[in-house]
Amino acid sequence: MDTPFDLGPATSTLTRVVAAIADDQLSDPTPCTGTSVADLLDHVTGFTLAFTAAARKEELPGGAAPSADGSRLEDGWRETIATGLAGLAEAWRDPAAHDGMTMAGPVEMPAELAMLVGLDEVMVHGWDLAVATGQAYDADPASAEACLEFVRGFEPPPGGAADAGGLFGPPVPVPDDAAVLDRLIGATGRDPGWTP
Repeated sequence: MDTPFDLGPATSTLTRVVAAIADDQLSDPTPCTGTSVADLLDHVTGFTLAFTAAARKEELPGGAAPSADGSRLEDGWRETIATGLAGLAEAWRDPAAHDGMTMAGPVEMPAELAMLVGLDEVMVHGWDLAVATGQAYDADPASAEACLEFVRGFEPPPGGAADAGGLFGPPVPVPDDAAVLDRLIGATGRDPGWTP
């Protein structure tokens, strides 16, 4: 098998964004409607656990989808998230992680697809947190391209609602010659020009 896709550049970028978030920014809004910075950090913690378990073909305790509840954020969250993201990237470096089927939270899917869903979570929510807290987002180009190709495989949700899988809102039009990150952000239902 070819060398597995490395999530390390994307997880490292998200780790840097999280480390720079100030405590007084936790209640600030994000591009995810109705979701604060703290809520999104809780979600990052949850999906990191879920997709690490998916790579290892381990059952996630509780088996539930990751929450987005800032009240669950514990002391030391910056370090907890950094450790989790490093573990996530390491777990997917094992070629066996990409074989067969696995559980991503409560959903069974091909392992290679689970890796792409996890990568998309890292990339898009990394951008969400960066713009919500006034940071630059230095997206890994290869990761952004892989996510854009993955996201474009979904039919746009009908009637302006989120798609049935709950992954994306209706696409926001972005010029074809825009940066790959902007095209990815638009394809996931976000405005690349969003500001708090």
